[in-house]
Amino acid sequence: MFSTDIIYEVVTFSIGDTKSGTKMGKLQLKDLENDEFLNCILWEEALNRMDSKLFRSGNQLRIVSGSFNEKYNNCLIQALELIKEAKTGLEESEREEEYQALVQYINKIKDEKLKKFVSDIYAENKEKILTAPAAKLMHHNYIGGLMVHTHECLRYADTMFEMFFQRVNKDEVYAACLLHDIGKVFEYTVNLESGLIDYNEEFRKEWITHSQYGFSVCMNAGFKRVARMIAAHHARADWGAIIDLNEKDIEPILYLVHHIDDLSAKFGKTNVAMLG
Repeated sequence: MFSTDIIYEVVTFSIGDTKSGTKMGKLQLKDLENDEFLNCILWEEALNRMDSKLFRSGNQLRIVSGSFNEKYNNCLIQALELIKEAKTGLEESEREEEYQALVQYINKIKDEKLKKFVSDIYAENKEKILTAPAAKLMHHNYIGGLMVHTHECLRYADTMFEMFFQRVNKDEVYAACLLHDIGKVFEYTVNLESGLIDYNEEFRKEWITHSQYGFSVCMNAGFKRVARMIAAHHARADWGAIIDLNEKDIEPILYLVHHIDDLSAKFGKTNVAMLG
């Protein structure tokens, strides 16, 4: 039964076009009491009455007016009330702290040519790196989220070096962790006021995925093994991998960054609501 007392958390939000050419919002909410999901639609008229900040991931909302289906798992929303506003992401001081932590890892790279290559990419794109999210929906989807995700990957790598991977080239693994998602600084846009994330359509006109971007940049610079680790980090071709890890005779090193990336995506600070 519908109650205006239920508090929901924003999970995802997107805007698309209807067949008639009007705008339609798709909003997924989570009931904070029982963790059940509610899929919602907002027509253009309702969207025009609402501030876009309302739909920030992690916001807590109350449905003031809406029409539910019989199972109460879908809702056509007319009005919402903001109960608690989520953080948009890292504060400026936190962003700079995360960036400097990544610089420290760059400085761990002993190969001077590789170190300079990674360092130059970070220096040239620092302003974008400081604010870039790691995803639109799936993980670390907040301002500065890409740096948090990258830092987690590097720390996972350190742990694995100590346990199992003493013989791998640490320089190349560090570089692959630092650059595996670097294309995301161009692939996504983020509104620094609302925290809302979207795809950069100009990037999509030139590149298939951020993986293709990172792979191409490293290949062109002659760092072929780093490029191959980046090419494989999504593991499967249907997940966007250039090298599918289900193929035969894959060199073991190519699995490493994939597993590191996957651990961070699944167990890291998944969304802005978890930043504290």
